[in-house]
Amino acid sequence: MQNIWFITNPGSGSTAPAKVDALLALVAEQGWRLAGHSQFPADPLPNAGRLTAAGVDTVILFAGDGTINAAISALADWGGAFLLLPGGTMNLLAKTLHGEADPASIVKTGCKRATLVALPFVEAGPHRAYVGLILGPAASWVHARERVRAGRLRGLGRAIAHAWARTFGRGIRLGGAAGLPPGVQAVLISPDPSQLRLAAVNARDWRSIARLGWDWLSGDWMADAAVTQVYASTVSVLGDRPVLALFDGEPHQLAPGLRITGGMTRRQFVSTLSPA
Repeated sequence: MQNIWFITNPGSGSTAPAKVDALLALVAEQGWRLAGHSQFPADPLPNAGRLTAAGVDTVILFAGDGTINAAISALADWGGAFLLLPGGTMNLLAKTLHGEADPASIVKTGCKRATLVALPFVEAGPHRAYVGLILGPAASWVHARERVRAGRLRGLGRAIAHAWARTFGRGIRLGGAAGLPPGVQAVLISPDPSQLRLAAVNARDWRSIARLGWDWLSGDWMADAAVTQVYASTVSVLGDRPVLALFDGEPHQLAPGLRITGGMTRRQFVSTLSPA
């Protein structure tokens, strides 16, 4: 890695200007040439032609999972590599590639010892999820989340009331998922190298919700009685209305009948974990 393009999101969980400046200085110390710096979403994401013209071989992303998803999806046909740094709240994709390492350690290790790996994804139409795809009425809570993130508290009560009503209203049904209960509140579809992993949540009373919340806090929510896990090669949204879907936390509408499948990227993501 010699020529890099740096992409940050000032609105992400832990990308303060001082941290960005420190990482840029560290990149320079490693002997890497900075070809460009985009602050998304104020700046547009660079396209493949722009990166190629600038001689960029690696894009460094210091942002949350949603921004990372937008960037790597926009550059799906680009031939370079991606180095993902944890700059959001969950940072699940960065943890997959680097464990619990901090951004500075990842940069230093990535300069000396790194491996390019492929990642699985969930795909529906033009959209991909590298961490997970969430379907169902519970996905409507994203509107309340975005208001809190943006500091727009006016209308937050209505957004919460709407999400609450949708969560306990009519659920979602998926075709092709044998063993999945009909009308569940949410389905998390996780990418896997061989097939899709589906976890359906159906907690309709306060006792089930409380138990599920405790299991989630303890880190073993998948084993909760309100969660059903199945595997499938492809599934589709049943019904006659579009449904809200969250691709790595970012909302998109899916048309009824749309096929949801899985796939693998090429080896383009820098991993600093030991091959063992």
